[in-house]
Amino acid sequence: MKFGVYIQVPFCQTKCTYCNFHTGVVSRERYEPYAAAVCRELAQTAASMASEMREVSVDTIYFGGGTPSLLEPVALKNILQSLRDNFCFERPARQESAGINEAEVTLEADPETITSEKAEAWLRAGFNRISLGAQSFSDTELQAAGRMHRRVDIFAAATVLREAGFRNISIDLIAGLAHQARESWEESVTQLLRIRPEHLSIYMLEIDEGSRLGKESLAGGKRYSAAEIPADDSIAEFYDSACRRLADGGYEHYEISNWALPDMRSRHNLKYWQRQPYLGFGAGAHSFDGVKRWSNVHDSAQYVTCIEQGTSPREQIETVTSAQALEEELFLGLRQLEGIDLERIERDYHVNLRKRIAPLAQQGLIEIDGTRLRLATDRLTVSNEVFVELLG
Repeated sequence: MKFGVYIQVPFCQTKCTYCNFHTGVVSRERYEPYAAAVCRELAQTAASMASEMREVSVDTIYFGGGTPSLLEPVALKNILQSLRDNFCFERPARQESAGINEAEVTLEADPETITSEKAEAWLRAGFNRISLGAQSFSDTELQAAGRMHRRVDIFAAATVLREAGFRNISIDLIAGLAHQARESWEESVTQLLRIRPEHLSIYMLEIDEGSRLGKESLAGGKRYSAAEIPADDSIAEFYDSACRRLADGGYEHYEISNWALPDMRSRHNLKYWQRQPYLGFGAGAHSFDGVKRWSNVHDSAQYVTCIEQGTSPREQIETVTSAQALEEELFLGLRQLEGIDLERIERDYHVNLRKRIAPLAQQGLIEIDGTRLRLATDRLTVSNEVFVELLG
């Protein structure tokens, strides 16, 4: 069985106004003990899975956060070494060598944290993919969002990564940031295409009480430039325009928020959407073994204390019921533009979905092609509404 491994690094230099993640700004003195705790959790988990290890191999690793690139390169290297020491990795087809480089190994990084020395150290340590949190190429939008970097830093970071030898770079943009207009959005997409990363993600801004910006916007306030958030219709137009331009640029749209050049899809994220097993390590990290889901405590200090005292950091352990699994199959599967095998779903879960999906098909929200069920490609911006109706 092949697993993905997710390493959570919940530290940031600042808290972005739109962020609703369990991350925080802490003293750099807490970075090293945290990295050491992750190494210990890896060893403890591997020991507890000793009887299963012969059947388990790791083929994707993802360092997310937060801002993992804030950790010193030696700390990141030590975590990868702990993975090497405690887990088996997918071997290349020719069986010439074994090691972490045969897996897809991703590091999330903010542009302003990247230097030539760091990039070279990351590559030597075993990272072969960088996910760059650009979000926008407009300094006005970046400043309003509370981002530390500016437009020039994105170009500099991309150049440094290429010169260091990275050949798999992903870049994120957000449609709907405060002060965003059609002109600034089109400019961001233009510059993204100019850099031409192998992979890219475009997220539509979500307004919820979990972020400072969302809370302010819902209250009708003006702090954090909440009054300058584009209208929903404008955000949808930005997204649709990007879909057209990226298709013209040779990118394959394979998931609602993700595009890739040929053969460069995110192998790790596909595990989430296809309900494949993955193990999460670090504060707030989630895991799924195909039957159960669980997560670690979110507070990083509490997490470190648990590991140092030899107690489990796990919480919220639940066995996924058949009904929950079916919902996940539909929700996660339909996020992929290839859709789902309706025949397989009905067979595996002993359900008949035809009546449930018929009204959605009549409204042009979904398409059925043989046994494949997928979202209509021109209705992706209203996917949440489709999911609510389908799962209601």
